[in-house]
Amino acid sequence: MNLDWMGWTWQTATFFAAIAATLLVMTVLAALRPETARPGMLGITTTRGDRLFLSLLSAAFIHLAWLGLVGDDLRPASAIAVLWAAILFRWA
Repeated sequence: MNLDWMGWTWQTATFFAAIAATLLVMTVLAALRPETARPGMLGITTTRGDRLFLSLLSAAFIHLAWLGLVGDDLRPASAIAVLWAAILFRWA
C-alpha cells in the first residue's frame, strides 16, 4: 500500500499511536472503574472523557498560540500542555 500522499513521518505516526493508546487506556479504565461525573474548577460537571477532550483541545490551542507568539521550538508548549492536562484531570 502506497501512503506517500499522506506525508507520514515518524512524528505523525507517534502522535496518532499515542492518541490510539490513550483511547485504549480510557476504554479499559471505563470498563474497570466506571466513571462518575463531578463538578470542578471549570464550573461544569465533567467525566474522565470530557477532561481528556478538554485537555486535547487545550493542547492544540496552546501549541498554536506558541507557534504564533513565540516560535518554532514546541518543547516548552508541550510541557505547558502536559501540565495543564494534569491540572484538568486533577481539579476539573
